[in-house]
Amino acid sequence: MTGYGKSESQLRGRKLICEIRSLNSKSMDISVRLAPQFRARELDLRTIITQRLERGKVDFLLSFQDEQNLSTPASMNWTAAKEYARQYKEQFGGEVPDEVMASILRFPDVLKSQEDSSDLTDEEWQQVQTALNKAIDAFIAFRAQEGAALQAMFTDKLDGIASLLAQVEPFEKGRVAKIKERLEQSLAQLSAETQAQIDRNRLEQEMIYYLEKLDITEEKVRLTNHIKYFRETMDGKGIGVGKKLGFIAQEMGREINTLGSKSNQSEMQIIVVKMKDILEQIKEQVLNVL
Repeated sequence: MTGYGKSESQLRGRKLICEIRSLNSKSMDISVRLAPQFRARELDLRTIITQRLERGKVDFLLSFQDEQNLSTPASMNWTAAKEYARQYKEQFGGEVPDEVMASILRFPDVLKSQEDSSDLTDEEWQQVQTALNKAIDAFIAFRAQEGAALQAMFTDKLDGIASLLAQVEPFEKGRVAKIKERLEQSLAQLSAETQAQIDRNRLEQEMIYYLEKLDITEEKVRLTNHIKYFRETMDGKGIGVGKKLGFIAQEMGREINTLGSKSNQSEMQIIVVKMKDILEQIKEQVLNVL
C-alpha cells in the first residue's frame, strides 16, 4: 500500500501542487495539509481520496508554489508587521535590521494575496478535483509498479519453499524404516523375561500408531495446496487480496511448523528452518498488498 503521486497545475495564476504519499495501514488514515483557500473543501477532498485509495496511512498536500506574477497583487497586513517589529525590539533592543524586516514582511499572515481569502468558484473546484485525480492516478500507477515487483518476489519465494519441500522426500523414504529398526533394536536389548511378557499384537498396534503420527504426507499435501492457492490469489483483482494472502501465509506457517515438530532428522530440520525464513520474508511483504 505504499505509494506516491504528484500533479502540478495552474490556479489563479499560481502553480498548484498536489501530492499524495501512503504507508501501510489496516484502515484509512488521512493527514491533510491545505492552503487556506481549500480548507472549506477538506471533507470533499477526504471523500475523494477515501473512495479511490480504500486504505493506507495517507499524507495529502494541496498548496500553491509562489510564483512572481504581477496579475496577483498582494495586500499587506501592516498591523501584524508592526507587532512583529515591536516584539523584536522588546526582545533584542535597538532598531529592526533590514534583513529581519524583510523576513517579517514575507510572513504568511503579513503578506497575503488578495485572492487568499476568497472561496473557490465552481470552476476552480473542478480544477482542484482534476489535479487531485491526476495525483491519485500517478499514485495508483506507482502502486501497480510496486505490486508487479512484489508479485515477482512472492513467486520467487514460493518457488523456494516448493523446492525445499521436494528436498524432504529423500529423507522421508528411509525415515520410517530407520525408526522402526531403532525401536526393534531397543526391544531386543530387553531381558528375555521382559520380552516374554510383551503383548506382540498390542506392541504392533502402538508402533503403527507412533509411526503414523510421524508421517508428514498430509502436511506436504496441504502445504503444496496452500502454495498453489497463494499463487492463484495473487492473480486476483480488487481490494482485500492482501488480507487473503496474509491468512494463507499463516496456514503455510502452521504446516511448516508441524513438519518441524515431526522431523527427527537434523537434515529435515535444517530444511524446515530455511522454509520458515522464506515464509517470514513473505509475511513482511504481504503487508504491502492492498
